[in-house]
Amino acid sequence: MIFAVQSMAVAQSANISETFKKHFNETVQQVQQAEDADEKRMILNESFTRIINAIDRIDSQANLTEDQIVQLHTYKLGIVEKINELNGSDGFDEVLDEDLDDFSDYSQQFIEQANRTITIGVGTALLILIILILLL
Repeated sequence: MIFAVQSMAVAQSANISETFKKHFNETVQQVQQAEDADEKRMILNESFTRIINAIDRIDSQANLTEDQIVQLHTYKLGIVEKINELNGSDGFDEVLDEDLDDFSDYSQQFIEQANRTITIGVGTALLILIILILLL
């Protein structure tokens, strides 16, 4: 009985950043397999956009605490900064074509090392997964 209760408690939470890490890991693999720089840039832009769209939907549909909302917005700002770096907007120089593989690795490290852990309910976690799948 104790193990069942503990399992249910663990199952009631999911980590948004882990979902994004897994998604972006797949993105990095696609980028490194692509041969054309335009395709690599498109893959990265689409992946960042999917993450931002998922964050926006989570923000509008999930019942989050103030702290979770702040963490989610901070995470989003980091992703927006990566888009700006990639495309050379908002004061950044555009990432050179030959540096796109390295940039995808750098972005993956940013996502993996971010101290932005937001724990949410399972229903919201499923919503995130569905959103990311639909946006593919």
